[in-house]
Amino acid sequence: MSDNNTNNWTRRDLIKGLGATAFATGLSSCAINANRAPKGISQAALAVEPVVDPKTLEKPNITVGYVPVNDCAPFAVAWEKGFFRKYGLNVTLSREASWGTSRDGIIFGRLDASPVVSGAVTNARTGAEGARHAPLCAAMTIHRHGNAMTMNKAMWQSGLRPWRDYNGNLEEFGRDFRNYFEKLPTEQRVWAVVLSSAIYEYFIRYLSAAAGVAPDKEFRIIIVPPPQMVVNMRIGAMQGYMVAEPWNTRAITGNDGIGFTFAQGREIWEGHPDRLLGVMESFIKENPKTYRSLVKAMIEACRYCGDPKNREEVAKIITNKSFTGAKLKLTKPAIVGEYNYGGFDDKKRLVKSTDTTIFFEKPANLVKQLNDHSTFLWQSQSIWLMTQSARWGQIKGIPKNAEELARKAWRTDLYREIAAEMGIESPKEDYKLEQAELFIDKKAFDPSDPAGYLKSFEIRANAPKSFFMS
Repeated sequence: MSDNNTNNWTRRDLIKGLGATAFATGLSSCAINANRAPKGISQAALAVEPVVDPKTLEKPNITVGYVPVNDCAPFAVAWEKGFFRKYGLNVTLSREASWGTSRDGIIFGRLDASPVVSGAVTNARTGAEGARHAPLCAAMTIHRHGNAMTMNKAMWQSGLRPWRDYNGNLEEFGRDFRNYFEKLPTEQRVWAVVLSSAIYEYFIRYLSAAAGVAPDKEFRIIIVPPPQMVVNMRIGAMQGYMVAEPWNTRAITGNDGIGFTFAQGREIWEGHPDRLLGVMESFIKENPKTYRSLVKAMIEACRYCGDPKNREEVAKIITNKSFTGAKLKLTKPAIVGEYNYGGFDDKKRLVKSTDTTIFFEKPANLVKQLNDHSTFLWQSQSIWLMTQSARWGQIKGIPKNAEELARKAWRTDLYREIAAEMGIESPKEDYKLEQAELFIDKKAFDPSDPAGYLKSFEIRANAPKSFFMS
């Protein structure tokens, strides 16, 4: 499939490929407005009696970010239901324009805490190219899954179908994928993700490489904020994108009708961490009591979101214009677990599963260790992210101090202490084997040998060749 035109991505190619994106960004800027964040305290929260005296906290008044996607559900619930207030916190929520501003708001001190894309904390520690370097930390996940890969209508018309229709046949998918891209001019071979050097980029690369397509040679990856994905695809700025819901559901037939869901992220790696609660290391050191209250409030919010009897209510809460501003028919599928992949052949592709988005309780097939639940971070999964960063040349290789970096970045020690105070038990280990059946290419990950795992991939790069916008 490769030729001289596709192997060399020039600055001119970059400008041509991104021009439409920049134009659409201007058109859709009205979709993002930080001033739409909720103000004050909700009526329900006012009725909550604090169990922590704010006067005992180093910094009871804090600013916490969120991005207007389904991921904001625990933040919306913590505000609406009074979980922040319960633990002595007066939280000002800040609606962030993108995952880049959510991350950078923490690093530069505008935010005390905010959700970050899985990979951002790890790569901040490793110094990966394309990542913002800083001593970021996370002690918990916000949720697992809840994202998907959308392909445009032209890809459907070329013969591509949702991954479920391929019945696990990577070779067949790879043939259809190559047949589509090899007919496109260089400047149109573009995929979009929400942040560079993070898990969505790795999923796009992982999938294409598993199908025998070298991503750096065959297409470029650009960065687009979630609310701008649909309009950018509509005007042809990219062929596909990966983003958190509800921006995949919005694209399908019956909604905007511009594409279909190729796969949920859980079909690439089942059980993967999606969003983490990010803070600076200095925030934990300077405000240990405040941090404990924040984590407790977020754990309680995640448990509330994860309870099946609350999910319809949660999906409705985030339709508020302060949060996603999306209609219930868009927020509900991934929260409640009635997910429609769409398509243009009038076939029903509705999948009912409560693990479409995992907020706290994991499904039985993912629980291999005692007391494992979604908000607990596995440091071995931070090591997996390092293998992908090294695979695509963002770092020179697996760091010799990889375990130390994972330990500093993903604070399982703090999580265990905080969760125990809430009566929640956690796994005693920090590492676990990721079994082969969890990955789309059926390749297991043993964290005891990350270098061997990295070498097992035939398609990998020594240096990055794609362009990134931050």
